[in-house]
Amino acid sequence: MTSLQEIRDQHLSGALSKPEYIRKMYQLRHAQLFEYAKYLHETDVESIEIRDGSVVMTSRKYGIRMACPEGDHRVAPIESLNFQNYEEKDASMILKLVPERGVVFDVGANMGWYSLLIARQVQGCQIHAFEPIPKTYSFLVKNIELNQASSVTAHHFGLSNERKDLTFYFYPEGSGNASSANLSERSDAELINCHVERLDDFANANNLHVDFIKCDVEGAELFAFQGAVETLKRDKPIVFTEMLRKWAAKFNYHPNEIIVLLVSLGYRCFYTEGKTLIELHEMTEKTVETNFFFLHAEAHQSLISELFN
Repeated sequence: MTSLQEIRDQHLSGALSKPEYIRKMYQLRHAQLFEYAKYLHETDVESIEIRDGSVVMTSRKYGIRMACPEGDHRVAPIESLNFQNYEEKDASMILKLVPERGVVFDVGANMGWYSLLIARQVQGCQIHAFEPIPKTYSFLVKNIELNQASSVTAHHFGLSNERKDLTFYFYPEGSGNASSANLSERSDAELINCHVERLDDFANANNLHVDFIKCDVEGAELFAFQGAVETLKRDKPIVFTEMLRKWAAKFNYHPNEIIVLLVSLGYRCFYTEGKTLIELHEMTEKTVETNFFFLHAEAHQSLISELFN
């Protein structure tokens, strides 16, 4: 498709007369502004702000403002444009489960959607957002600043089962799929050296009692939890995590290993359906859900009684 600059250059070179230039600019480009204006009411995106050098979208329901990197097909506001909202049923359940004034770890924060959601909607939380990819981290910081979310602290490293440097695979169209395994199997994926720590070490060093962990690290979730066993035993935080068979297979394990680990620590596994929790004992080939909540059978007994269907 011809770009704005290319159309302008055609006019400046004399290839397009002024009337032809005006008509072509409007028909090929400017008219899309009004198309979006009509389309937005069907989505959670309330507004799109085109700024000098950036695009910022604002959530209708939550008021979250997010700067969107050019070329990223899957960032939360773009997902809302495509599918009306972003993981709304999980977001609603998270807001029921995160305690006021709780300490939250957002492991694999990407550009900050869940950190900002909790910061805006749950009073008094202290949120630590972990993101190892440099470009993604820069947008995380930018979005924290855009939302004046002083309760969110960004950390430029990931969490795993040991302290080390890892090679991550990154491609701009899907920053959320960045992983220490080449999930996309793209030969042009960018290789980035990133640092990872253990959740237990970070929590202990900062004297933190953790109340809620969101973990989405594109297949490496088992390793993040292996590095958090001490915290899980001591603090019994509620856990929200992605578990995908296809991504776990890239790391030579099955998501059931996560379930076994957390069950051994006293947890029960659930997914959300509407306003309720439905228990999952084992992931099979028939399991279609990808996001799961782990609640401790004793520590969260009242929540389980309230929400379990």
